[in-house]
Amino acid sequence: MKSTTWIGSLLLVTFFTSSCNQAAEKIKQETTNVVTQTSDKVQKVIDDFGLVYVEEGAQDIITYDEVNAAQQAWCDALVKIGQLKEEGGDYKAFAEKVLTDAYNYDNGKVFFKPTLAFGEQTFRNTKKGALAYFIGGDPDYPNDKGFALTPWVKARYDNAGQKNEGIQIYGSVAITMGNVWVTGKDGKEVMVDKTWVFKKGKDGKLKIIVHKSSLPFSPAAQ
Repeated sequence: MKSTTWIGSLLLVTFFTSSCNQAAEKIKQETTNVVTQTSDKVQKVIDDFGLVYVEEGAQDIITYDEVNAAQQAWCDALVKIGQLKEEGGDYKAFAEKVLTDAYNYDNGKVFFKPTLAFGEQTFRNTKKGALAYFIGGDPDYPNDKGFALTPWVKARYDNAGQKNEGIQIYGSVAITMGNVWVTGKDGKEVMVDKTWVFKKGKDGKLKIIVHKSSLPFSPAAQ
C-alpha cells in the first residue's frame, strides 16, 4: 500500500513538473518570437544607417532625424524663453515645460554641466538647478542671472564632422558632439562646445540625459 502511494505521488510530481516545463518553454518561445520580430525592425534601421556598436537585443532605436530635430528644438526653446521675457509673457512656465519635455529630470537621472556654472554649483543634476541656470531668480543659486534671458535672438547648432559623423547611435541612446552658436541683440555671436546624450523613452520621445557645455579653449588667454 505504501509502495503504491509512493509511486502515485512520484507520477503526480512528474506530471506537474512536465506541465510546468512545457508552460515555461511556451512562454520562452513566445517571448523569443516577439523579441526577434522587434529586433528585425531595429536591424533594418541599423543596416540602412550602417550603425555600429548598437547594444545587443536593442528593442528601439533613435534615428539621425530625431536627434537633429531634438537639437534644433533645444536651440529654438532657448531663444523662445528670452523672447517671452522681453514680451512680458510667462517665460518661467515655458522654461519649466522645456525642462520637462526635453530633459529626463522627471523620469530619472540627468547630468547637466552648464557653460557658465562654477564652484560647488557647477553640475545641475536636479530640475531646480537647471531652471535656475536658464532663468535665474532662485536664492539657492545666487550666481545665476538666467542664461536664456540675455536674450538670444538666434541659436543654431552644428555637430562635429561631415553630415551625421558627430552623432553616435547605440539603439535607444544617441550621443552628439559639436558646437552651438547663440546670437545676442547686438548681433554678436558666441560659440560654445556642446555634448548631448539623448535617450528615447517609452513614449517614443527623446530626452536629454547628459548635457555638457563649455567655452572653447583659447591659447591667447593663457
